[in-house]
Amino acid sequence: MAAPPPLSVVIATRNEAARLPALLAQLAAAPALVREVLVVDGGSGDGTGWLARLAGARVLTTEPGRGLQLGRGGAAAAGAWLLLLHADVRLPGGWAERVGRTLAQPRAAERAWYFELAIAAPRPELRLLELGVRLRSRWRQLPYGDQGLLLHRDLYAAVGGVRPLPLMEDLELVERLRRRTRLCSLALPLEVDGRRWRRQGFWRTTWGNLQLRRAWRRGVPAIELARRYYG
Repeated sequence: MAAPPPLSVVIATRNEAARLPALLAQLAAAPALVREVLVVDGGSGDGTGWLARLAGARVLTTEPGRGLQLGRGGAAAAGAWLLLLHADVRLPGGWAERVGRTLAQPRAAERAWYFELAIAAPRPELRLLELGVRLRSRWRQLPYGDQGLLLHRDLYAAVGGVRPLPLMEDLELVERLRRRTRLCSLALPLEVDGRRWRRQGFWRTTWGNLQLRRAWRRGVPAIELARRYYG
């Protein structure tokens, strides 16, 4: 009897009906790799959950908060590997083949893996930002949640999983991971929706993100940071 596909994909959503279907279609095109897609919805009012079910995803519901949502999905996942994604991303061509080859590598389960950041907005300063993120991810071992995170469920359990933080859940998880193992690039771009960059502008968004990270490291509670971020 053939082994089941190895990958459980966990996606946290809230009012992503306009963007989620394209991602779900990409995942559905890789049945040999993707065992299940768990969409953990935090109170959407736009039919996100209904669309996810229509696309064949398993839908869980919880209070809003990406850390809480991802943690719930990780706990419910059945696959040997987890891929944690934001709902507004687009996977690159060849992603399933690259991930499949990565999982087959010796000792792959001892590491965590991430995509490179690509922001869907045609502005030259964003290309510089993407380069900075690439360097930060490799040199400082600090990829963030919008780059996706691929890891074996044993490693996920060993570091304690995603904690139920309303913001900075990705940074907090990566900091625990890098104390235990190495985070490695999948060397493929994951395209992130550029709406915040278009709406707020490059400098305001970049400065705001920097200030939030500094506040987090100074010990400001995540709930206060979430209030500032979401307004």
